[in-house]
Amino acid sequence: MKTVNRRLQIGLLVVFFCLLFTCGPAEAQTAKRLMLKDGSYQLASKWEVTADRVRYFSTERNEWEEVPASMVDWQATESFEKQRESQRKADLKQSEEDEEPEAKVPARPVIIAPGLHLPASGGVYLLDRYNGELQLTALTQSSGEVNRPSSRNILGGIISPIVSSKQSIELKGEHARAQSHLEQPAIFIDIDQDPAAKLLTLADRFRIARLEPKKDARLIGSLKVDITGKVNEQEFYLPSTTEQLANGWIKLTPSQPLSPGEYAVVEMLDSKTMNAYVWDFGVNPSSPVIPGWKAAPQSSVPAERATQPDIEKRPQ
Repeated sequence: MKTVNRRLQIGLLVVFFCLLFTCGPAEAQTAKRLMLKDGSYQLASKWEVTADRVRYFSTERNEWEEVPASMVDWQATESFEKQRESQRKADLKQSEEDEEPEAKVPARPVIIAPGLHLPASGGVYLLDRYNGELQLTALTQSSGEVNRPSSRNILGGIISPIVSSKQSIELKGEHARAQSHLEQPAIFIDIDQDPAAKLLTLADRFRIARLEPKKDARLIGSLKVDITGKVNEQEFYLPSTTEQLANGWIKLTPSQPLSPGEYAVVEMLDSKTMNAYVWDFGVNPSSPVIPGWKAAPQSSVPAERATQPDIEKRPQ
């Protein structure tokens, strides 16, 4: 029986000390400051004035103590409490604001002409004009081939060095689906940046290539391999200007009017290496119109349109 009582006493002492050491710091944090005229203060949960003495309960020592009333700076004590209460309210308000889910503000559409804006879904689009009406035509990706299905990096493929060897980079078909009626069309681009192209400037990342006609195909460029195995790329790039727009869009425009023919927007991975997947288009003023997004009164243009046609994924 004595053993049981002994254990009970020890348990009560353990609980007492746990409460003492866990509650003490919390009380000290919320305690008021009884400011003294010498610049120091006492942490106290409450106090009372009796004659010429101030009796306060110290939250540091958990006991009642006294100081002469003449030592207490009541104005500083009141000022500190007001400042602390003001800060507490400000912290509480900030905490409530941080916990509220941030409202997603939709990005404002990029207007490129009265009543015509770029889609929120991104992609590559050509601005065309047919019978006096402006419209956006989606450009889809086509894969270039080097006598076989090409990898992502055209020049990164394994090419056997043969004396005077030439290997072509071709697109299947004689004509692109998208045909521009304008000789100097603006092209708008919003695609994920290839990690390999991060070191390129905006002006160097995208180029317009002239495609040479070939039976049932179009030639983007050619690779000439000399006896040492060195690869020289014969290019068909045309002068163009680039402009950074809002929401990640890039505007690419040929510097001069394009003659009727076939062309492609090429993404460069470095100064001499191009992505095998390109966006092809043609220039043909007499071509039939291809359905696209036409200009409309701005008040009737929704903030978001349907997504662009599926774009073929780049090879990994």
